[in-house]
Amino acid sequence: MTENAILLSNINDFLFCPVSIYFHNLMGDSDRMISQSRCQINGTHAHETIEDGRYTSRKDVLQGMEVYCEKYGLIGKIDLLDIKKKMLTERKKKISRLYDGQIFQVYGQYFALKEMGYEIEKIRVYSMDDNKSYDITVPEEDPVMTHKFEETILDMHTFNPDDYVQTNPCKCSNCIYEPMCGSSSLEVKHDVS
Repeated sequence: MTENAILLSNINDFLFCPVSIYFHNLMGDSDRMISQSRCQINGTHAHETIEDGRYTSRKDVLQGMEVYCEKYGLIGKIDLLDIKKKMLTERKKKISRLYDGQIFQVYGQYFALKEMGYEIEKIRVYSMDDNKSYDITVPEEDPVMTHKFEETILDMHTFNPDDYVQTNPCKCSNCIYEPMCGSSSLEVKHDVS
């Protein structure tokens, strides 16, 4: 099922606007200054030590490891798994508010690691800029959030961009792809002079 696997990093983007994933993929490896916002570029830089395996030399901490979750058809990388503490950590550059998509991303990592046989008792999201950690309840202890996660993953697997119209103008006005998008809820103003 890896050919139809969902990237863990796309979950939050999907909840923001499913069509943004299409445009992000369309832009491919083009100039990041064009295809990524400043926040996205800063987030990419924030993960460099993990991607390069330079965050820690401890052998009981897995960093930047690729994972696959067969049950949900998810693929991606984890940030950190402290095997001794049984703690999964997702690092973000700056968190001002924790969104469902960020929680679902770490849920996907959690389920993939559990399938691989790792024990996880704690999940947290860490905000690097202000050195704050946000504890996330493990999925087995939060059935409501787990159900929302499962619904989101199902929606991602069955998404048809032809049927989608964004109804939140605030999302469109904050989207770098808005000028290219036909799903925008912003009014199109034509010059009729």
